[in-house]
Amino acid sequence: MQRHRQAEGRTTTTETPGILQRIFDYSARADPYPLYAELRETPVARQEDGSYVISTYREITDVLNDPHLSSDVRNLSHQIPPVEGEATSSFIHMDPPEHDRLRRMAMRHFGPPHAPGLVTGMESDLTAIVAGLIDDFAGKEQIDVVDDFAFLFPVTVTCRLLGVPREGEPNFHRWVSDLMNSVDYNPETDPKEKLDKGVQARKDLCQCLGELVEQSHVRPGDGLLSRLANDDGPDGRMADAEIVATARLLLIAGHETIVNLITNGMLTLLRHPQVLQRLRDEPDLVVPLVEELLRYEPPVHIIPWRVAYSEVTVADTVIPQGSQIMLMLASGSRDPKRFHDPDRFDPDRHDNQHLGFGSGIHLCFGGPLARRETQIALTELVRRLDRPRLVADPPPYRPSPVLRGPIHLDIEQGDGFIRQPRSVEWSRRGG
Repeated sequence: MQRHRQAEGRTTTTETPGILQRIFDYSARADPYPLYAELRETPVARQEDGSYVISTYREITDVLNDPHLSSDVRNLSHQIPPVEGEATSSFIHMDPPEHDRLRRMAMRHFGPPHAPGLVTGMESDLTAIVAGLIDDFAGKEQIDVVDDFAFLFPVTVTCRLLGVPREGEPNFHRWVSDLMNSVDYNPETDPKEKLDKGVQARKDLCQCLGELVEQSHVRPGDGLLSRLANDDGPDGRMADAEIVATARLLLIAGHETIVNLITNGMLTLLRHPQVLQRLRDEPDLVVPLVEELLRYEPPVHIIPWRVAYSEVTVADTVIPQGSQIMLMLASGSRDPKRFHDPDRFDPDRHDNQHLGFGSGIHLCFGGPLARRETQIALTELVRRLDRPRLVADPPPYRPSPVLRGPIHLDIEQGDGFIRQPRSVEWSRRGG
């Protein structure tokens, strides 16, 4: 994500003068979609620094599925400094065959076909965590969906998935919080302490994960860390450093995706009260509703770089080898050439092959779990909040145009707060 910020700061436009700068400007964060529409008028736009911006659905999917495109920054014609405190890259920054090997090894324990019941097996825990967080709203007339709910939920879930001891979860919450705060670090306005805390959190997180992996070799457990550490599958055993990188990916990238998806989802429902009421009456609606959210208000708006291995042609534009390519996912998911009435939120939309989780070999690794987390979270929030209403619209947004979502989402509710006994006891203060 720090590399993404470096990419943002370098890029300026030529063929589309001013549009990309206006998208990156904070004033556009609440509603960048009209600017995306302008950008789509030039599907592939060369930038002043030699990079290329792609903004239309067909061209984005072509690039995401093109084997001539790389996700490894080392293939860029200009070098990007490594992220401090990150010794080993995760497989989302690798290309085949190494990417395919590591992803196969991780997926043996994370989903079908070898672990088809992982997500469904976590449902009772997911529901209990959500219930515990919502129970803490009792007696409050105003809550912040980000601070009081969405920020806390995914870290706890991932810790349980990895097999982090309950007593260690508070440290993981603190490290992820410091890391996320440092992503939006602005040297012109923020104290350097903000960046330093993020760097230290990354080091502490990696050290702790490494220690847990070492312990798993001696005392195997049921968590994903232990299963990866002790699995001798067809591709051999994953190295400890690779396990740490995979776990870090789940914690950090997964956290930001789910926080934004839940928060954007709640904001969208509050802006569409008829859909909110319909979800309350028809809980099964949540499945297509979350798919529409991934299209309409996705958590990740931009993939800041892919790299051309060799010269490639996209929409009659020749892109030289080593060029940086920026993919505007959220623009593609609102492309009227692919989606009918794309600026309308429609949970009944058919053929909804959105770009919310990307496409191709780097399709979001944690997508199935992220979907289910969001489905449970939104269903329970809608069911249990009494007459929720926005305090401010638009809410304040995080600075990043890449990982776009409100930094706070304050909601007022009535005094008829719905509370029901929990079947599974849970507390984020004690586990």
